[in-house]
Amino acid sequence: MEKLYHYLWKTGIRGSDFKDVDGHPIEVLDPGVHNHDSGPDFFNSKLKINGVEWIGNVEIHVKASDWFRHGHSEDPAYDNVILHVVAVSDKRISRPDGSLIPQIELTFPEKFFHTYSFLAEEMGSVKCGSMLRNLPQINKTDWLESLAVERMQQKAGKVNEILAATGGDWEQTCFIMLARGFGFGLNGDPFELLAKSIPLKILHHHSDNLFQLEALLFGQAGMLDSSLHIFDDYYQGLCREYYFLARKYGLKPMNAGLWKYSRTRPQNFPHRRIALLSSSAYGGFALFTRLLEAGNKVENLLESFDMKAAGYWQSHFAFDTEVSDVPTQLSKSSRLLLIINVAVPLLYSYAASVGELDLAESTLGLMQQLPAESNVIIKQWASLGLEAKDASRSQALIHLKKEYCDKNKCIYCRFGHHYLRKSAQRED
Repeated sequence: MEKLYHYLWKTGIRGSDFKDVDGHPIEVLDPGVHNHDSGPDFFNSKLKINGVEWIGNVEIHVKASDWFRHGHSEDPAYDNVILHVVAVSDKRISRPDGSLIPQIELTFPEKFFHTYSFLAEEMGSVKCGSMLRNLPQINKTDWLESLAVERMQQKAGKVNEILAATGGDWEQTCFIMLARGFGFGLNGDPFELLAKSIPLKILHHHSDNLFQLEALLFGQAGMLDSSLHIFDDYYQGLCREYYFLARKYGLKPMNAGLWKYSRTRPQNFPHRRIALLSSSAYGGFALFTRLLEAGNKVENLLESFDMKAAGYWQSHFAFDTEVSDVPTQLSKSSRLLLIINVAVPLLYSYAASVGELDLAESTLGLMQQLPAESNVIIKQWASLGLEAKDASRSQALIHLKKEYCDKNKCIYCRFGHHYLRKSAQRED
């Protein structure tokens, strides 16, 4: 509940003019900076108390007596509190010199509490779903445009983390991002671990031998055990090759139990994705260079991800299981997803790092040229009246669901804020 009062104070949706419990007028000139660490809840607040301007800290509690229960009376960090904001004024608080700290009771209309309770307790994962159709279109558009940028910045942050860990190597970073992209959500984390487990320079040493590349990556994935598939010559050959190369480079495989197969069609098994990842390094991995050369043209980017499975993987979904009519390359829809999740974040992050603002802007614009993704989240939003017309909008909706709805951050979402502000309007 205290979080709700932080929200009320920070947003000012209950106005800026109050009276303290002694009847003195208080005007909020600036609510201050919200503090998420130890110490008072808001720093450097600017208030006019009984006609006199004050600058200091504000502390917020549900009950005024919580001041003592939280031990603030013994903490010098609270000596500069100029206002105590409470829901229930059951106690007056004094400074060390004996003077009373001004105190206000922050209240809200009953309809505000009903709206907040609805958002907090509604069982649906999109808690405001039943209200969305009545939301003004401008509110929807503005928030989704902001979310699209927020999503891009989050992905660019991921790129920057990987880049820092690789010592600024863009191709190694690209290789890790590509691997994660091959996980297509379900196996994203294990694919990232796989790519991080082997330096790209080792793969470059064997870039002229696809079989050795496959041995290195399948071995690092923890998928090679010579006691299995004893009649599969290809598999047994991989085991022998990996054993030699692992000893040579001091490699250790990851835990094979990390790979997920449930709800996965055979053509999407991680085996085939690892075979494609191996083919991406055949002849030398230079995908990042190709992405830069693609010039933000969709067809060129699609061609950059046109990787084909070869040899054994032209007739297998997994080890020792031969089938016919196996697709040898990624579908166009899969390559479009790789553009969204790999190419665009890489190019945006690179543009920001070198100060190429035109490239950054055109990369954001590229998302509006790509078709919207089709998944459970996008279909759910569509059923609530929020359609995704392009990839920029679908990414915004995915971000809204994962970062706000699923994390119960309704009061930080502009949709939730709209309903709460409306319900908090003064009735007097």
